[in-house]
Amino acid sequence: MWQQIIVGLIVAAALLHACTKYLPAAWRRQIVYALSRRGYSQARLAKLFKVQDGCGSGCGSCGSCDTDKPAPPSPPTTHRVIKLHVQR
Repeated sequence: MWQQIIVGLIVAAALLHACTKYLPAAWRRQIVYALSRRGYSQARLAKLFKVQDGCGSGCGSCGSCDTDKPAPPSPPTTHRVIKLHVQR
């Protein structure tokens, strides 16, 4: 009996982890919005699902759709490229 409960909890945790990591961002925003309408904390859900707080409702309060601000300059990359010469 206890083994089945523990396995069920492990499977539920794995499903939650997969949903927070591999679902598209739009789906995660919809999940956060749907659960927040049911009474859960939207800030906590947004942090768990790695999306911005307040997105998904279409109210425009989060400011994620604003494109007026210019993008910050990107820092210079310090990545080095290693060239491989394949001899056949």
